Amino acid sequence: MLILGLESSCDETAASLYEDGLVLSSVIRSQVDLHRQYGGVVPEIASRAHLEAVDLISRKALDEAGRTLNQLDGIAVTQGPGLVGALLVAMNFAKGLAFAANLPLTGVNHVKAHALAPFMSLPGEDTAPEPQFPLVALVVSGGHTNLYRMDDYLTFTQLGRTRDDAAGEAFDKTAKLMGLGYPGGQVIETMAERGDPEIFRLPRPMLREGLDFSFSGLKTGVLTLYRNHKLAEKPADDITLCHLAAGFQAAVVEVLVTKLMAACAAAGAKGAVLAGGVAANGALRRAAEKAAKKQGLRLYVPPLAWCADNAAMIAHLGARQLAAGQPPLELSAEAFPRWQVA
Repeated sequence: MLILGLESSCDETAASLYEDGLVLSSVIRSQVDLHRQYGGVVPEIASRAHLEAVDLISRKALDEAGRTLNQLDGIAVTQGPGLVGALLVAMNFAKGLAFAANLPLTGVNHVKAHALAPFMSLPGEDTAPEPQFPLVALVVSGGHTNLYRMDDYLTFTQLGRTRDDAAGEAFDKTAKLMGLGYPGGQVIETMAERGDPEIFRLPRPMLREGLDFSFSGLKTGVLTLYRNHKLAEKPADDITLCHLAAGFQAAVVEVLVTKLMAACAAAGAKGAVLAGGVAANGALRRAAEKAAKKQGLRLYVPPLAWCADNAAMIAHLGARQLAAGQPPLELSAEAFPRWQVA
């Protein structure tokens, strides 16, 4: 089944061709440079940029895969969650394309798609692993930090969620308050490599309290230390700032990994999935791998390129939905800025 996937939930316009487990093309146009000066994503700017890019990106994905519109078996598009104006760009484009080409269209939950990202392959590479279910998936993407039990590729049960800031938001907001710019994940990780996480031992919110998360207090703790130590007066590469970045990252990583392993034990999982943008963090990947090995679990993590938002994961999940006989999306279907995974 050859599927065109389209993604525009936030600040990446993406298109991909997926067929029988293989990602034939994956094209992404990032908007980071457009939003950097504002310290975060501006919804109106994001929507306009998606409008300018979605047609070109889709054509490029088809060209790179060596396929034509007439060869498609279906189209998959992110229906939510995300910025509603941004979501509507790819959704309306996909509706028009599906109608014109008489193709089935399926709406994909962006967060759910992240959890399936480890199970895709590129042509010429080793075949993606076939997991033994049930799994527990930790999806740490943008405004989402959620734990799910996966009984198969399509059946999810939510086990935990963030009660305030998601981990990705905490990275971005912490970087901003430390004067490090946007986006914050990569710069904090880079600085943390030079720092000592024991210099500033930050709290681990809700570490042993159920499977929900909370990161707003951790962000406040960083701000207090930043002010008390007058770090605004320090240059951006000062070692004290590196220590603070390391302390913050260590706290987030410990909470995420502890909760993931606790969820695996509670759910009787045979493996664990770590996915989403924050899953690109090297310290988190290493800590999760170590903890999973200790618990006798296999850890499934996507390649770095598929941690961030992409359309390959949308096409992948869409292909599975269509193959399972899920009804095609109606042309009157709406976007869901908030959409819980069932």
